[in-house]
Amino acid sequence: MAPLPQIAAAVFWLVAAAAPALASDRLLNLEGRFVQGGLAFGITEAGARVLIDGVAVRVSKGGLFVVGFGRDAPPRVGVRVIYADGHGASRTLTVAPREYPVQRIDGLPSQQVTPGPEALKRIRLESAMIAAARTEDTDSPYFASGFMWPVKGRISGVFGGRRILDGQPRRPHVGVDIAAPANTPVVAAGNGVVALAHEGMFFTGKTVIIDHGHGLNSVYAHMSAILVGQGQRVAKGEPLGRVGATGRATAPHLHWGVSLFATHLDPALIAAPLPEGD
Repeated sequence: MAPLPQIAAAVFWLVAAAAPALASDRLLNLEGRFVQGGLAFGITEAGARVLIDGVAVRVSKGGLFVVGFGRDAPPRVGVRVIYADGHGASRTLTVAPREYPVQRIDGLPSQQVTPGPEALKRIRLESAMIAAARTEDTDSPYFASGFMWPVKGRISGVFGGRRILDGQPRRPHVGVDIAAPANTPVVAAGNGVVALAHEGMFFTGKTVIIDHGHGLNSVYAHMSAILVGQGQRVAKGEPLGRVGATGRATAPHLHWGVSLFATHLDPALIAAPLPEGD
């Protein structure tokens, strides 16, 4: 996906199939993937307010904003813009449904499938740390850099799939798993600030979360090493760590997730496609 400044300078492809054209030529354009798990980037006039299904979202000084569609997003999402002069414009976005696979994973340590009381205390603490990192609402639109794959390799787990761990049903997978040799470099998928760098979480092992602005964040898990620190500014393509198998993992791979606050999105829909053969 091209960086937003380039997109904004070109012509946004509009949601023509989702809504009738505006009565005026005032700016309200979106581009992205209008499908469950997808993310759309919007641009409107500076000083405008944007509401998604009635809820206000952050808009940058230049008019940039993001709209995320969760795994089970409804078929229609409303976008309302109120311009600085009080006039408004609306669109109804049509969100395509998806079917999700079932993935079975066997051979995990029993304590990681059914954690004991002490492990549960640790899990709750670490979950709170992750949730706190995902509440960041930085006003800088770092996401304008666009996104790339943090590592190249075989996709071993897809977004949204129902997981059965050692025969026990679990929650859907909220990212993509990329199998790669141990210690393969992992890079930042886009510009941002490190919101969390943890050396050993119960489930995700060595974990980094990057804040891309406006509530958009990405997570990099199971790494063998972390090369950045909390609060550090990182650029798209900058090394973050190395592929590993820490936490709940059976082989070296990177779990890569993207969320808009607490709404999980499909990273494979946000980054440009992996080159064939990778």
